[in-house]
This record gives sequence, structure tokens and C-alpha cells, in this order.
Amino acid sequence: MRKSFHLGLALAALIGIFTGAHAQTPSSPHLERRGEATQLIVDGKPFLVLGGETHNSSSSSVAYMAPIWPRLKEMNLNTVLVPVGWETIEPQEGRFDFTSVDGLLKGARDNDLRLVILWFGTWKNTYSSYVPAWVKRDQARFARVETSNGSGTERLSPFSAASRDADARAFGHLMRHLREVDGNRHTVLFVQVENEVGVIPQSRDHSAAAEAAFAAPVPEVLMRQLGERRSSLNPELRAAWEAAGARTSGTWREVFGDGSMTDSLFMSWWYATYVEKVAAAGKAEYRLPLFTNAALIRPNYEPGQYNSGGPMPSSLDIWKIGAPSLDFLSPDIYFDDYAHWVSEYRRADNPVFVPEARGGATGTANALYTIGALHGIGFSPFGIDGKGVVLEGDVSVGLDAGSHGDPAIAAMYGQLKGLAPLILQKQAEGKIGTVIMEGTAQRAGRGRAGDYVINMTRANGPAGSVDPASRVAAMFLQTAPDEFIVVGSGDAQISFTSDKPGPPIVGIESIDEQMLLDTGATTGRRLNGDENGQGQSLRLFSTDAAEGRVYRVRLYRYR
Repeated sequence: MRKSFHLGLALAALIGIFTGAHAQTPSSPHLERRGEATQLIVDGKPFLVLGGETHNSSSSSVAYMAPIWPRLKEMNLNTVLVPVGWETIEPQEGRFDFTSVDGLLKGARDNDLRLVILWFGTWKNTYSSYVPAWVKRDQARFARVETSNGSGTERLSPFSAASRDADARAFGHLMRHLREVDGNRHTVLFVQVENEVGVIPQSRDHSAAAEAAFAAPVPEVLMRQLGERRSSLNPELRAAWEAAGARTSGTWREVFGDGSMTDSLFMSWWYATYVEKVAAAGKAEYRLPLFTNAALIRPNYEPGQYNSGGPMPSSLDIWKIGAPSLDFLSPDIYFDDYAHWVSEYRRADNPVFVPEARGGATGTANALYTIGALHGIGFSPFGIDGKGVVLEGDVSVGLDAGSHGDPAIAAMYGQLKGLAPLILQKQAEGKIGTVIMEGTAQRAGRGRAGDYVINMTRANGPAGSVDPASRVAAMFLQTAPDEFIVVGSGDAQISFTSDKPGPPIVGIESIDEQMLLDTGATTGRRLNGDENGQGQSLRLFSTDAAEGRVYRVRLYRYR
């Protein structure tokens, strides 16, 4: 399996760019605005997360993980996302056991990997299945979400102060332990607080405490800050508020209307303020970046059919107000229309990170879009230690993991590892972009690289024909006014035009293969004639990443 690479002298010269001002004693991992991008800073330098999330139960056993760590390293990951369950560290109330956490740290360190800890505290995908037995059995103390007919559910209620405070104490102990054993090593980069929170199968909690809160006025702090942010609010949230009269006070129905979205907004506030207490307790112990993730909405689903109250695009502003200790909010994206969903989370106050997604060839294209088009801090396919993602009711996109893991992700990460210094520099400079095509409805892709317009279509694949449903992407890193490093995913044909002043026709001066091999980076063929459409186009192949190939393209203009 290929290791990390460097693109010769051109990249070697770039590696030193991020030293200097941050060469002093490294601080904890943190987010920092650098030029056009918010980046993760680790040991004084920007860090690009090339991640993968394990299956939910894998990390609960040190022995189970022992043979998996080397496989993840061979797949060119630099970061592994691993759950830590509340039940694992506090099996008895007030008695903490961090044996499993320390085992995860050792496994990662022994294989030169970083970690993102996923705190499965009160909730995992709406359920409270990872809480300790002493919480599960004490329903009088730890209240549950109730349905409209009074039935209980397998979910602790966000209106339960006892649950919230117990979770916050446990999370604080976890973060304190991480500071004590990892504060100087920085194996752990950041931490997810809870997992895919929300209510199912109804759109809100109907417990007595929830009913009282729903009938009460919307909290003044929320109304005031929504007013202050009115011009920049999510369009769906703002439309619901204004359709109900843009009131500055009133009950939830009076302020946001009588639709099901109001239930979701109401639950968002209570989940956000609950998570804030947990997150703040952790940050008081160790100031790592914290985030929460969202399970997204299937087409035409109503609140309750999806995780009502989670950090969806329509409620991001409510979450930002209710949970200021969270540094960002992230989407878990398994459905189509990836570019739309992930773009909803790119905001001035929210850097993009995708903690759960499909892998395979689909994942490589999505990774390029996340990192290039949205300046994301990283990408992570789910189930990286097994068969990938298999969604109930969907066509299986599982992977034959065996001892080879996800070969498509492994190959793409092998390229991105070597390119990471250049990628991070170009994110900061705003000189990086990605064109993506997804779904049969998209017959062509278009984007921009410097002064040039990128025109992309699908091309014949290994079977000798065009797959109209294939997902393809091309990431462009501008290294000079007319020069670009191009990283591709899938079979595509690219031509160039320009709408800037100057000669009207864009020509290809040269295309050089840059081969990323075990022995280092070398320049391969000068592509011309049949290989560049007689000077008219760049051809990308689905085998490029596996063969270690990116392209250095130089353009010019003429009449």
C-alpha cells in the first residue's frame, strides 16, 4: 500500500510556509482563520483530516481493535473517528474507568494515527443505548421522551436536568483524563458531543415538562439573537418566522407558526441547550474543538420521520445560539445530492467537516468536493474497519473490507497525504476548487480555476462506455496564474474557456503526469496528441488515484 508522498521540489518548497509564527511550544489542537479558510491547527501547523469512522462497537474492545489499527494506517488514514460510550467509562455512578480510552490512545499512537473521539453520551442516533445501566434502570430520576399517548421511548428527554448534569459530569471527567494523558501528545484532535440527536417517531417530546415548555414563551435570549441575525438567518428558518408575523415574542406556535417545522425548531433549542451544558463542562477541563453531528432528511420526510431537533440546516442558527461551546456543526451525508447538503453547512461561523459518509468511488469524489470547493477541514467515511455503509432499504454500497479496507479511499488518501501542505496553503489563499458531477440529471459540470472556466463531462469508463450515474470530481490547485495541479476521481473529460478580458481562446500549453510512487514523486509522460485531445482537453481516469497519478496543467490564451 502506498505511503505518504511529496510532489518533488515544487511541494517541498511549500512545506515550510506554515512554520515561523507558530513554531513556539505547540498549544492544544484548535481552529484558526488563515486567509480564506478556517483550518485545524495541530502542533503549530495546519492539519488536513483524512479520516475514517469505525463501526459503533469496534472501539469498545482493545483486543478487537489491535489488528485493525495497522490496516487503517495502510489505508493512508491519518485520523480515526472512534466512539467512547458513557457506559464504558462510568459503569457505576461516580466510578470512572478509562482503560478502554487509554487502549485507543495507545493503538493510535503505535500506528502514528490521530483520533477524533465521538462521545456517545445521552444520545446515539436519537436513542439512549450507550448510557450506563444505572441510568437506564432509574426512569424516575432520568426522565424519557414520551409520545403523545403517554408512552415512553428509548430516549432520555432533553428536559431532564438530572440526565443532563450526569452526562456533563461524565464528559468533564473524560476531557480531564484526555488532558492529563494526551495534553502534550495531541493524539486527540477534537471531540464530537453526542451523536445524531433528535426525536423519532414523533416530531417532539410530549412529556409534562416538554408540554409546559412548548406552551411557554420562546426564550428571550433566542428571540433577541434571532433578531440580531435576521439578515443572515437560514432562509427556511427566516421564512417560517416571517410567515408567522416576525413576532419578537410569543409561544413557539405564535412565533414560528403551526406547522411541523415548529416542533423541530422547539426541540432544536432544547437539544442545543442540553448539549451546551455537556460541552461547556468538557471545555472547562480541556479546550479541544467540539462539534455535534446531524442525521439528514430523506426527500419529503417530515419531522419525526427524521431526527427532529437535530442540527439541520434550518435550525443551525438556533443551535449556534443555544450551544456556543460547540465550534462547528456537521452533517452525516449518506444520501444523494451531496454537494447541496454539505454546502448548507459552509458558513462564516461554521467550518466544514463531514464525520460520516459513504466511502468507495463515491466517497473519493465527495472528499475532493469537501476539501476543495468548501475548504473543509476533513472527510471521514463510515465503517472504515468493516464493510463500509449499508443502509436499510438502500442498494448496498458495502465494501469487501478483508485485509484491504476501502481501496478507493486508500488510494485517494495516499495522494492527498502528499498534497496536504499544498492543499492547505491553497485553501488559505482561496486558490483551490472542485467541480463535481452527481446523478443522471447532471450531464455536465462547470467551475472556475483562476481566470479559467472548467467544463467537465463524463467519459468512457473501464467497461468502454459512459456511466450516466457515475460520480466524478476534479480538484484544481492553482500553482501559478496559468498552472494547476489537478486531482481527479472518476472518468471525465475537461476543457477550458475563459470569460475574462484577453484573447478569447484557451489552449493547453502542456499536461504533465505527476506520478506519486513509493520512491517519491516523479514527472511521468508529457501528454499530447491523442492523450490530450490534440491540445483541447484533459482526460481523467478512474484508475488515476490507484496508479498514483495527478496532472500538472499549463494553459494559455490565443486568438
